[in-house]
Amino acid sequence: MAENKTPSESGRDAGQASKAAGSETEAHVSGAPWRNFYGRFSGKTLKDSQRRYIAEDLEGLSPGAVGWEENPDRKPLDLDALFGGRETWLEVGFGGGEHLVHQASSNPDVGIIGAEPFINGVAMLLGKIRKAGCENIAVHPGDARDLMDVIPPQSIARAFLLYPDPWPKTRHHRRRFVTPEHLEPLARCLKPGAIFRVATDIPDYVRQTLEEVPKAGFEWLASEAADWREPWEDWISTRYEQKALREGRTPTYLTFRRLG
Repeated sequence: MAENKTPSESGRDAGQASKAAGSETEAHVSGAPWRNFYGRFSGKTLKDSQRRYIAEDLEGLSPGAVGWEENPDRKPLDLDALFGGRETWLEVGFGGGEHLVHQASSNPDVGIIGAEPFINGVAMLLGKIRKAGCENIAVHPGDARDLMDVIPPQSIARAFLLYPDPWPKTRHHRRRFVTPEHLEPLARCLKPGAIFRVATDIPDYVRQTLEEVPKAGFEWLASEAADWREPWEDWISTRYEQKALREGRTPTYLTFRRLG
């Protein structure tokens, strides 16, 4: 996938940049830092129903002012107002939304924010939310880094990273989520003792996760093989996991706890 060099959140309009996008130190006119985004914003043409979900539902599910143009001072989100004082969880890259809706339906006393820049996945999630009738979900249709900018420090009680893009080529490993660029802001958002779950079917992603996540201030909660070979008790298998199993890859389930 070709590199998309975009300003945070409003980066789909790179023509507004005050300078050319050739340097990662340059800034958007909004004040946003230039961040490399590796991946797709859209795929197949959306169905009419999916376009309707986006037009009718997405704005009402916003967690608040996340974008740099609407929130240039990076004022923290009011999570207490958003979820009525409920504990807040975060899912980074929710794919088609199966797991997010499952957790929200199973835990009505919790509020869950999902971040996903791929608009087709966002549309799929919105359809599932309508069907399930969940009222404890907020959706950020963009880069999780922009969202983590404005999540109050030590406010998230649980986070999920499930089947992230593996970026299998060695030269692309720096694009993975399990790098300091992503893990440091995530750690800042999590409460001491918060749980961070990672699921992947890529052995080298497991390796990098076990190397990098503890450096960011986490401990791996594993004492026996079942702790990473068997899914969590409240797990629901996603489409990405089912694809991995069909293709003969073995899922790994890693659980970390935020130190502090």
